Order: sequence, then structure tokens, then C-alpha cells
Amino acid sequence: MAFHGSCAAFGDDAIVLLGSPGSGKSDLLLQLIDRGFALVGDDQLVIEDGRVRAAVPLSGLFEVRGVGIFQVPCRASAHLRLIVTLGVEAIRLPSPAIDAALGVATITIDPRAASAAVKIAWALDAICGRKTQYCGAFAA
Repeated sequence: MAFHGSCAAFGDDAIVLLGSPGSGKSDLLLQLIDRGFALVGDDQLVIEDGRVRAAVPLSGLFEVRGVGIFQVPCRASAHLRLIVTLGVEAIRLPSPAIDAALGVATITIDPRAASAAVKIAWALDAICGRKTQYCGAFAA
């Protein structure tokens, strides 16, 4: 299944960023990479058997808007754990939500918030059992 989005991974645990063109996917991806995540793909992604990878012609390429396109180290693929839709966070303490097509947890994050990358990292840690959430989208 092909998607237009961006993807970063922490170890083998991947997050996919989805949003309209110009919504901030690549900017947020840059913030995640700066926090120690690895690039999986930017712009065009392929998801098969629960794993995500870059579309072949774009593997290892990353556009930093206003600066240019860079060749960067990347993971060949990673296990899809979280889908992040970029938009306005409407719910303070969201209930768990699963993407119907992929069967993966999903949240909405405001990419303009200074804490957006940190929120995504914490959400991924909660899904993967590295942090315990008391209440919210990933509480047991």
C-alpha cells in the first residue's frame, strides 16, 4: 500500500506522519531525526506486512524546505507502530484509536506546537511499553 507521508523510526519502531501538503510533515520529521530517530522515508512510503519503507527512488533522500534535498543515512524498513495525523488536537485526553485500514494506533498532533516531537516520542514509548500511561490514548 503506497502513502504520501513521512516516516521515522526509533530502533525498529516506526511512526508515520500524515497530513496535507505543507502541513509540516517534513519539518516534524527533521525534529524527530534531531532527537535521535532515524529516517525511514520522506514523501512517498510503502507499507507491507506491518512494515514501512521509502519508495525506492526516494530512499535516503530528505527535503529540508527552504534549504534543499539531503542524502541522509536511513533504515531500510521498520515495524509500523503509530500513525500521527497532523492537525489540531481537539481532545485533551483522547481515547484509544486504531487506523481501520492498517490496524495501528493513531493520534492527532498539532505540528506547530513546540512539544510536537516530544509528544510523538512519548506516544511511541507508551505503545512500545517503554513508558506507562495512566490515562489517554495508550493507557492499558
